[in-house]
Amino acid sequence: MTVVIILIVIAVLVLLAVALMSRRKAQERDREERREIAGQHREEADTRRLAADKQSAAADEQAAKARRQAAEAEERSQAASRERESADAHSEHASRIDPDSDHERTDDEPAADRDRDSYQEPTETHPPPAGAEPRREVDPPPR
Repeated sequence: MTVVIILIVIAVLVLLAVALMSRRKAQERDREERREIAGQHREEADTRRLAADKQSAAADEQAAKARRQAAEAEERSQAASRERESADAHSEHASRIDPDSDHERTDDEPAADRDRDSYQEPTETHPPPAGAEPRREVDPPPR
């Protein structure tokens, strides 16, 4: 009878060892599966991060282009304003020196003297456009 008890104890120990090894293998499979899932998530994160970086760079480039265009538009606006002021000054000067103009004159001052004293040559701060003909300036009458 002792032999049977020893055999039963050995069988129970073997079954416990098999169950323990099987449990460890199952845990190792679970860990490996979680490692694979974590790796897939990391790859997805890297892919999305690269896409976000690409979109951000494109947005930065577009913003820089918009700022550059706004600066160019402002420069063109300022040049047009200066050109308009120059045209107005020339038109006003032409009206003053034109003998047929209805420009008001005072009786005590000759027109030539008044025009010569009050005329100021408009100043230009920008070069003429490429291919433009040179400007011909009207000199004020000599004193």
